[in-house]
Amino acid sequence: MAILNPTTEQVKASVDEALQAANASLRALNKTIWSNPETAYEEHAAHDTICNFLEEKGFTVTRHAFGLDTSFEARSGSGGRLVNFNAEYDALPDIGHACGHNLITTSSVAAFLALSAVLKQYNIPGRTQLLGTPAEENGGGKAKLIDAGAYDGVDISLMAHAGPQELFPGVVSDGCAGVLMNARKEIHCEFTGVSAHAGGNPWDGVNALDALVGAYNNMAMLRQQMKPDERVHCAFLDTPKVANIIPAFTKAYWQIRSPSLKGLNALMARARKCIEAGASASGCEVKIVEKELYADIKINDTLCALYQTHMGAYGRNVLKTHEKVLTGSSDIGNVSYIMPTLHTMFAIGAADGAFPHHPSFAAAAGTDRAHEEALVVGKSLGMIGWEMITNDAQFEQARSQWQKCVKDVV
Repeated sequence: MAILNPTTEQVKASVDEALQAANASLRALNKTIWSNPETAYEEHAAHDTICNFLEEKGFTVTRHAFGLDTSFEARSGSGGRLVNFNAEYDALPDIGHACGHNLITTSSVAAFLALSAVLKQYNIPGRTQLLGTPAEENGGGKAKLIDAGAYDGVDISLMAHAGPQELFPGVVSDGCAGVLMNARKEIHCEFTGVSAHAGGNPWDGVNALDALVGAYNNMAMLRQQMKPDERVHCAFLDTPKVANIIPAFTKAYWQIRSPSLKGLNALMARARKCIEAGASASGCEVKIVEKELYADIKINDTLCALYQTHMGAYGRNVLKTHEKVLTGSSDIGNVSYIMPTLHTMFAIGAADGAFPHHPSFAAAAGTDRAHEEALVVGKSLGMIGWEMITNDAQFEQARSQWQKCVKDVV
């Protein structure tokens, strides 16, 4: 017989039981993804591995979902509010899962299993969605999924990202529920000039390399007047391969970061002028394309407090929020602009000095300890999902906070 209005302790016991039963298969899933790193939009093995796992657990899975070959969707439950969990599984070139996305998959899959079990066991009206979100590192998978309607009808979005115990200088904890991150956008540029022999008739050329170098130097001079948490990074994509030709073409792109969309828009305008000035000074034409917006993450106090509480029930000391901006970016920020969202960071016991995007973090992300932490996080996310479905007052509080937060953002 189903229990009407189960207590938090009863639901927690059900979550623990469900994930204890699934732990061995979750560890195998985690290990398979970690052992076979794939970069943005190439996560074919990860996609198939996760989909096979879910189908073996009895879930119906939509593969290659929403027009993205390496995305998928699974749902369970009926009626009520819809809680989304995001699974990331892309890796970094050359250094594998140095951002620990195998653990994001593990925690989100665990949360989906846990909440699905609770909804079924207690016959609770409510739904949950596990969404495969490729290409977080480079490619903006979630932004494309938003455009394709993947989040339509979702009420709450939840996920967790692995990190070190000392996420902020001098602060050691088991994680942080609400982490501020930068908004980010890319500026791609192509400079076109006129080719000529560099030794014979250089005066007949219009040097596209000069335009690129000029733009780079202009951007470097801009750095001194950028705010402390703003960032600019550049990659040269197409440059001359020989020295005796005035080059007619060069290509590069910049990533521009700022703690808010408003700040990003202002910095982008200044960055464009730096690029245009390089073209103007050299006499080149320039084509500029802006793309791949990653919005800053809107912190939701209600979701952060719930995460802190549930992690505490598992003996984890988690910060609710921190004022320092982590100057990285994530496309979960885009999701946080369309619904209440939690993007938490959890510690995995990495070696001192290990931080995401370092090879030592890739090693830490594959350990049994990291898996156990991801499992605890999955349990906590599942508990939050249950509360968002069953507690009207808490849900409305979370939604009200989100509405206020995004009301005037640009």
